[in-house]
Amino acid sequence: MTSPVNAKETSQEGGSRPTSGEQRYKGRLGIALPPLNWPLFTFIVIVPMVAIFGGILWVPIYKTTVLFGFVYGYLRGICITAGYHRYWAHRSYTASQPLQLFLALVGVGAGQGSISQWCRQHRAHHRYVDTSQDPYNVQRGFFHAHIGWIIFKDNSNLHNRVDITDLKADPIVYWQRRYYWQLTILMAYIVPTVIAGLIWGDWLGGFVIAGCVGTGGVQQISFCINSFAHCYGTQPFQGVKSPRDNFITAFVTLGEGYHNFHHEFPVDYRNGVRWCDYDPTKWTIWFWSRIGLASNLRRSPDSEIEKRRLQRCREILDQALDNVDCGTMVKDLPDISWEAYQQQARTGCNLVVINGIVHDVSNFITDHPGGEELLTAVIGDDATQLFEGGAYKHSNAAHNLLSTLRIARVSTQPESKQLI
Repeated sequence: MTSPVNAKETSQEGGSRPTSGEQRYKGRLGIALPPLNWPLFTFIVIVPMVAIFGGILWVPIYKTTVLFGFVYGYLRGICITAGYHRYWAHRSYTASQPLQLFLALVGVGAGQGSISQWCRQHRAHHRYVDTSQDPYNVQRGFFHAHIGWIIFKDNSNLHNRVDITDLKADPIVYWQRRYYWQLTILMAYIVPTVIAGLIWGDWLGGFVIAGCVGTGGVQQISFCINSFAHCYGTQPFQGVKSPRDNFITAFVTLGEGYHNFHHEFPVDYRNGVRWCDYDPTKWTIWFWSRIGLASNLRRSPDSEIEKRRLQRCREILDQALDNVDCGTMVKDLPDISWEAYQQQARTGCNLVVINGIVHDVSNFITDHPGGEELLTAVIGDDATQLFEGGAYKHSNAAHNLLSTLRIARVSTQPESKQLI
């Protein structure tokens, strides 16, 4: 969407003062909010809402018009996901000129700004994600990430820097930006009105349902990528930043909901990398490549994807283990001599040495599966060979339990008592 504009205006004295809109928000809500960007607020909120309520009350609803609205909305959505996003923002494939023209022309009807504006903000989002320089920073709240960054004037992230030299040199991007508003009105409102009117005579439904409501619907669905995809879902590839994978979000946004993968591998033409992932944008780009409209589809190496997935599994496992009692780390145990260990055992302490580590088994003697007598027999001695398989090779669970009983390391142990 179009960037929010400055929230301050300069006074005659050279300083800055809050605008009347900001003062009004302060007075009514008790907090300082930027003033509304009324043109964008009208375009994104008021027009669709009036169309929805007006359509319910006064506009006849025809199935053909509703179906056409879905189909035309789907096309506009694909032109955002496959065009604005995966082609121009990330250059994840090469599009032929006819395809570029189609993506730019139909995509502008989605009402989300020009290609250059959209891609500049999206590249800034990737570079500065979850920071104050992120245009739709989810750390400022779900509402801000979804729509607040558009409808409020805000200059807090105007100084983020990204490279858009490729967009400046693109003639189709330049043409679309130059005639942006004319093309938006044409493709968002006039085209659906004319198609519905000329073919089945529903001029009003074409404008209200397929035009106004359809454009608002495509906008809100696209905004879900900035909000829902950063709040709800799993993080199978990285957990430091907010992006998440969510099938429901992917279903709604034509495959863009596999956002955790996308932020880790942004140049991949796929968001849903597995064959079973719902990603119609991926399938559409692949189809275009089969008929010669697209080429050079970029894919991240499978080995790198699997490596990152496994590394993330290890990170999750390590985090889970941090919440499990694994006993005192061996390096943190105090050192005692073999003589001191035996002296403590003779004074009634139920101590056993296994692998050079002293364990206090006082609370476990009666629970020993092999019987209390077997464990009592090795008190004050080295039970390493017995524990490791001299009589019975203990399970991994037994090893884990033993680690919680550590109390010291034996610093000096007779040679005959070492593990062999």
